[in-house]
Amino acid sequence: MLSLDQCADQYVLALTPRDEIVGLSKRALNADSFERDRARGLPERRATLESALGARPTVAVVYWTEDARLPPALRRRGVDVVQIDEAHDFPGIRANIRKVAAALGETPAGEALVARMDADLARSRGAWRGARALYLTPYGFTAGKDTLVGAMMAAAGLVTAATGDGYSPVSLEQLALDPPKALVLGFFRDLAAGRQRWTVAGNGYLKRLVADRAIASLPGRELGCPSWSAASGSLTLAQARPAPHH
Repeated sequence: MLSLDQCADQYVLALTPRDEIVGLSKRALNADSFERDRARGLPERRATLESALGARPTVAVVYWTEDARLPPALRRRGVDVVQIDEAHDFPGIRANIRKVAAALGETPAGEALVARMDADLARSRGAWRGARALYLTPYGFTAGKDTLVGAMMAAAGLVTAATGDGYSPVSLEQLALDPPKALVLGFFRDLAAGRQRWTVAGNGYLKRLVADRAIASLPGRELGCPSWSAASGSLTLAQARPAPHH
């Protein structure tokens, strides 16, 4: 089995026996790789036709690749290519798990993975009891309805404060004029300040807002892929809720 990108890495690592994995992406060991502990010691390969064919895979798994010609080129050479679909909710993730597991001949492992995800969702359910929060990334984006982040928040009992659908930019002026009661941060742990649209440390207002209003911070490993990692993110949100005082 061969993975062509970091998201595909997660599926291959979780569903395939280790001795059947002939290659992972060059990002398999990055901090934002959810299953990276399983990747240690396995070969990493560039997502090129030459490198892929050199691994002699029977099946390749892909979510996204810079070279759109690569998957069809592999198919023409007899490699089964499994496409992970975009998913904006947990039913979509379940469908992805079952699709990839079936293609890899690992249906029981797929069902175990679905059960693992559903257990995290069950532990997360309703924790925040309908509290409103605005999701915010260092790039200055938020998530509304019809996004996986929105589904993650809903699974933990949070309502997104974003008014639009999908992912959209938020301005500093907007935050200053109408500050949210609560913030859910995404990727703030992962990105160097130089790559951020906003440098929190260099913006006094934003620094205070984040310090005062952030109720949880989700790492990139729980946000970067439409996989069971999203349910782990919901559990992170749920566990961030303070215990009620008696």
